[in-house]
This record gives sequence, C-alpha cells and structure tokens, in this order.
Amino acid sequence: MSRKDSKGMFANLLVGPAQTVPAAPLPAPSSSPHLLKVAASVRQLQERGELADKLLSGADHIIELDVDAVAPSHIPDRFDGAYEPDKLQELVQSMREHGQTTPGMVRPVNGASGKFQIVFGRRRLAAAKLLGIKFKAIVRDLTDEQAIVIQGEENANRDDLSFIEKCVFALSQEQAGFKREVICASLATGKSHVSEMLQLAKAFPRPVLERIGAAPETGRRRWAQLAEHWSAKKDAAQLAEKAFAASVGRQLSSDDRFAAVLAALSKNDGASAVTPEHTQDVMSKGLILARVNYAKAGTKLTFTKSVPDDFVSYLLGRIENLHEEYLAESREAGRTETK
Repeated sequence: MSRKDSKGMFANLLVGPAQTVPAAPLPAPSSSPHLLKVAASVRQLQERGELADKLLSGADHIIELDVDAVAPSHIPDRFDGAYEPDKLQELVQSMREHGQTTPGMVRPVNGASGKFQIVFGRRRLAAAKLLGIKFKAIVRDLTDEQAIVIQGEENANRDDLSFIEKCVFALSQEQAGFKREVICASLATGKSHVSEMLQLAKAFPRPVLERIGAAPETGRRRWAQLAEHWSAKKDAAQLAEKAFAASVGRQLSSDDRFAAVLAALSKNDGASAVTPEHTQDVMSKGLILARVNYAKAGTKLTFTKSVPDDFVSYLLGRIENLHEEYLAESREAGRTETK
C-alpha cells in the first residue's frame, strides 16, 4: 500500500468517508478602535518578520570583510557621538574576549566591486575598526526600501534608539524621498505617530539636536514641551546657546543638556514670547490645508477655502478613532519616558 493510500485510509477512519471537518466559525469583527489598532500592529509585525525571514533565507554563510570596504548608510539612525570610543567600551571589550558573535548585514555597492554599504551592525563595525579586526557580515542584495526597513527593524528589536534619534531617523528618511509606509515600517509604528515624530524633528535646528545629543532618558512628552517653548520664543536659539556655554566643562550628560536648554527656555516664560498666541500651518504637498491657532483661550483649527467640505466631513467621521489612537500611543510612550 502506498503512503498516499494509507494516509487516505487513516483519514477515513478518523473522519468517515462522507464526513468533513466543520470549519471553525470566524469570530465576529471587533468594532473597538483600540482592538483594531492592536490587530493592525500584530499584522504589521508579522509582515515585517516575514520580510526579514525572506531577506535572511538566502544567507548561506557569513563572510569576513575589511572594515574599510564597508561604507556607512546614507540614512544615519544615531547621532555621531554613539560611535565614539568611550561609548563602545563594553562592546569592544566583549569582542576582544569573545570575538564578533553576531554578524552584521551589508549590501553590495552598485558599480563598485568589493565595496559594501552597512545595513545594520554599525556599532559592531565601529568596534571592529577600533580592534583592527575584520567585520563579520551577511551580504544581501537589497533595495533602498528593504535596507531601510531591516535597518529600522534591528534597532526596534534592540530598542536602543532614543526617542529623538527615532524622530531624526524618520525625518532623514522623508528628506531622502522614502514613502510614509516605508518610514512607518522602519520604525514599527503608525502614521499618526510618525507625523508627530516628524513635526518634533522639524521643530529644532539640526545643530541644536546634535549638541543636546541622544538624551536616552528623555521621552516624547518632554520633547513636545521643549518644542512648544521653542516655537514661542523668538530668541530660543540664543537662550539655548547660553545654556550650552554654561555647561562647558561640567561633563553634563545628554539628558542634563536637554534639561538645561528646557530650563533656559522655560525661565521668564512671558518675557520673550512672540505674542500671547501663535499660529501654525497644516500643509500637504505644498498646499495649506488649515491653520492652528494656539491661544490661552483654547486651540482652534481653521480649514482654508481650498479644502472641500467632503474632506471635513471625512475627518469628522474619523476624529473619534484618531483620538483613541492618540490616547493609546500616549499611554505606550508614557511607559518608557521619564516623568
């Protein structure tokens, strides 16, 4: 008897020749915005995990590369100070004693034989340079979109990027022309959260963010607070510069530098405000959709004439779900930020 026939015989014994296994009834779809958001997040994680498995499935072996043959990514995900020798001491010591136990990933540089670009493993690459050893890596041929998603996924798995580094990482991707869907996938978060992160990254001059640094213990709430003060002060840059100058020689941590700038902008709050209120344009593809007026009496959102009534109705129909998403993300962010 063939294996196929025997398999069919046992199936008949268990189920019966005229019987079929009834399908389990599908659960009724949930109408809860929070549960729908959780389900969407799970699907997104599954899709990203499947993408990672697919990309890694062809990696039959790990090769060793000269560190000078590996170029940096064109989208940095950390501030430059993260690769300074004093920040790599523990990793360097571990690799000195045990070698590089976890490979990085690189992709070939088009038109440059023997040259590669880092996808993930930047700190391991920097440590290998300090040790004068070769860099172990998986070589994969990836598109720009695949590379940026995998780069962000590895950071998300380790959860070692600070909040403001994620904001700057998102902005760098947007400036490089990546679609919002790719940015969301690289940061494992939704569009509303990415929009807020982009807004915060754009609120400050890049040199100011670099001088403050990663501020790993400073979360979304305090960065939003600093952004509010920054937009309300016409001399914000000068106040920040004074705070930086006062901290010279004091060996302040990045979080302490953030606190110093926030304190400088919060002091005498009414003295240097532009006006008792200020406005902000809401734009999309160069078109002003609405204006937000921040005032003591309350915040007002006014749509411009270019916005059709249908869009306003569409937004009003989604406002409750958007508010639920905001509350859920705020609770999640609140678990990790410094209070």
